[in-house]
Amino acid sequence: MRVFVTGATGYIGSAIVRELIDAGHKVVGLSRSDNGAAALKEARAEVHRGALDDLDRLRSGAAAADGVIHLAFTPDFSELASALTTDLRAVETIGAALEGSGKPFVITAHINGEASNNEAMALAERGVRTAIVSLSPSVHGEGDKAFVPRLINIARDRGVSAYIGDGSNRWPAVHRLDAAHLYRLALEKAPAGSRLHGRAEEGVPFRDIAGVIGKHLNLPVVSISREEADAHFGFLGAIAALDIPSIFPGSSVQTQELLGWQPVHPGLIADLEQGHYFNS
Repeated sequence: MRVFVTGATGYIGSAIVRELIDAGHKVVGLSRSDNGAAALKEARAEVHRGALDDLDRLRSGAAAADGVIHLAFTPDFSELASALTTDLRAVETIGAALEGSGKPFVITAHINGEASNNEAMALAERGVRTAIVSLSPSVHGEGDKAFVPRLINIARDRGVSAYIGDGSNRWPAVHRLDAAHLYRLALEKAPAGSRLHGRAEEGVPFRDIAGVIGKHLNLPVVSISREEADAHFGFLGAIAALDIPSIFPGSSVQTQELLGWQPVHPGLIADLEQGHYFNS
């Protein structure tokens, strides 16, 4: 299958490119930079030059493909509304290029991204085999630059590794290589209109995450109140307090049964214990 991938040079996208190529697919990756193009060529993928807001380039990339995986997103919470608008336009444009073809179109769910999700579901009624993947807040592994590395940096800066209250609130997690495998399976066989949950672990207690961070940094592990959390964690204060499975329910059991997806890589705590998160 010739697969057009947006976000192909990112943390998750680069793993998906390798997963697809190793499975015998031909990958065409969207790249707006020379460095990105070089990385795609090194991975044995074709390069389709363009940016996420270049709708003509998105349209041509999708039209020439047998399927599309859409990952590109601007990860700037201060510009979330703009990023969501750009994402919606991308989904609409790619969807229009695939309409009536029966080809697969896999997108990624984002916070407050209901408009893109609704458009994807509407496309399923217009002859596009759409699937929406909801990833865990922690997609962990080497190269991670998201929540867990920030928690580590905060612990270094503050001199303690903290959790809120009794720390029993949970974060779902998935290894990036297991996530990449999920996207490939979604592309290959997810039915139209599928909603898929990328949770290898349904909920890791935040206290356990703080504990392994404190262990590796040789720092005290302490409980703080919710009132202290914003000052300690910054913008992560509200997120660090969430019991995510109770707020955003969605077990991966149905996803595993539907696609035969079986996560095999280390869980979040085991991954942290390997030490690579603490090398920088």
